[in-house]
Amino acid sequence: MNFFAQLKLAAVSLRYNKSRSFLTTLGIIIGVMTVIAILSLLEGLNRKIKTEFSMLGSQTIFIQKVEWMISTPGNRQQLDFEELRKRPNFSIKDAEALALLPTIEVAVPTIDKGVGNLKRLGNTAQNCRLKGTAEGGDLTSNWVVEEGRFISREDRLHRRMVCVLGAYVADNLFGAENPIDKTIDVENHRYTVIGVLEEKGTMFGNPQDNVVIIPVSTYLKYNRMPRGWRSIWGGLTIEALPKRGVPLEDAMGDVEELLRIRRGLRYDEDNDFGLNTQQMIMSALQGITSTLWIVMIGIAAISLIVGGIGIMNIMLVSVAERTREIGIRKAVGARDHDILLQFLLESVLLAMLGGLVGILIGLGIARLVSALVPFLDAASPWWTVVLGFGFSAAVGIFFGIYPAQKAAKLNPIQAIRYE
Repeated sequence: MNFFAQLKLAAVSLRYNKSRSFLTTLGIIIGVMTVIAILSLLEGLNRKIKTEFSMLGSQTIFIQKVEWMISTPGNRQQLDFEELRKRPNFSIKDAEALALLPTIEVAVPTIDKGVGNLKRLGNTAQNCRLKGTAEGGDLTSNWVVEEGRFISREDRLHRRMVCVLGAYVADNLFGAENPIDKTIDVENHRYTVIGVLEEKGTMFGNPQDNVVIIPVSTYLKYNRMPRGWRSIWGGLTIEALPKRGVPLEDAMGDVEELLRIRRGLRYDEDNDFGLNTQQMIMSALQGITSTLWIVMIGIAAISLIVGGIGIMNIMLVSVAERTREIGIRKAVGARDHDILLQFLLESVLLAMLGGLVGILIGLGIARLVSALVPFLDAASPWWTVVLGFGFSAAVGIFFGIYPAQKAAKLNPIQAIRYE
């Protein structure tokens, strides 16, 4: 018999035992379902991380009092809040000094806070943030000006009462009206609108367009710098962008060296500031997803082994039930490898049918979770489907080879006489 005839015979054999075949594949279904669902969610999460953090500026260095990932699996340094609180604040002069480095394109001092709801002529924009920044802040934060212009050096030097609006604020306060050269009131101070930003959307569920941007010097004129514990994360941040073509590590090295000099740190003293990049968070999150991957592999492996044992068991039962059939086939000319191929195909086909069901259920679960969790997108690249079929086929071959060999080695005379 040729291969396709053997395959058809295997399919017919499985069709006559539908319930038994389905129950046998449950372990395969659960294992493959687990693999596909978690892989799809992890792949979607990794893509989401890359997309969301690109909003921050992929090359931007965020210079603050503390490192974002000071305590991670690879870095067990504990937070000393008292030491962090005593660290000196950054200043606009620090940013100006960093901007002169040959590896830095712009260095921008920024600070922000929540200002609640803003109102204008009966219109309301909810949960807004007021952000002080300087020229170049659009580059470091990946903002794109849709109308008007961004904060300029003259705006900062002269503490002008001007602002740039996020898309949400502009739409909710002005509607179809052009906001440029109009005014809004924020905390009893009136600002003239000079620009409107393109919509950014949300970042892990947090809105990015509910911002009112003013010159950092104007911000500091009317707002006190946070003190005590609040200054650890709420103080002035410097956003530095390396020049085009300059490796991020080189720029960070120059920034670190200059800040250590400005702060008078000896060679044996640790930094009293943190240099942060989006890659740090991405690396930490990818470390978490890698851990989840390992856990998933363990769960899936257990399910697949259980499913494989079930397939081996049912194939051994099938060999016992069809012993006379095997004897008759050998008596009329079937060779050992024909018998082996027949039972091995049944095993692989059984496993791959379970794999197909597991893939479909896994994709469905991933889509359902994605629908219930708005910031988590499921992604199902082609290799996840190939992996699911590959796992199931491998299980079918591995656990089906012994029953198939046992069937192939049966003595035809004894098999025909088997009761």
